[in-house]
Amino acid sequence: MPREIYTIYLWHMLFDGLHNAKYLFIMLAIFCLVCYWAIFEKAFEHGWGALIPFYSNYLYFKITWGNGWYFLLLLIPIANVVITIITTFKLARAFRKGFWFGLGLLFLNPVFLGILAFGEPRYKGVPTRDDSFDL
Repeated sequence: MPREIYTIYLWHMLFDGLHNAKYLFIMLAIFCLVCYWAIFEKAFEHGWGALIPFYSNYLYFKITWGNGWYFLLLLIPIANVVITIITTFKLARAFRKGFWFGLGLLFLNPVFLGILAFGEPRYKGVPTRDDSFDL
């Protein structure tokens, strides 16, 4: 009998943890929205565009590629992963950050979005082919 109570207690702890994790996820999502708002404002675009689903992708690609309609490339199944990675590094280049910052944007996105949004980096324009990463 005590073993069954212990098992029930463990399941209760697990599901309580999952229940509380949703609040952390919601706070993280709101933080990312605020960061994108600030990044769009730094790039001389409408900050409120971060709140509108497809328009935010359009603005993100306009900042990084120069043409916002490239976000439609995300609809291609396997290419969307490659395009997302390239766009992340292009965002780092648009703010004149290096390769390591782009890697940080890729793996620790909320932290490095906060640095771009609320730190010193200024938008320098759409990166060109001549822009290279400084390691």
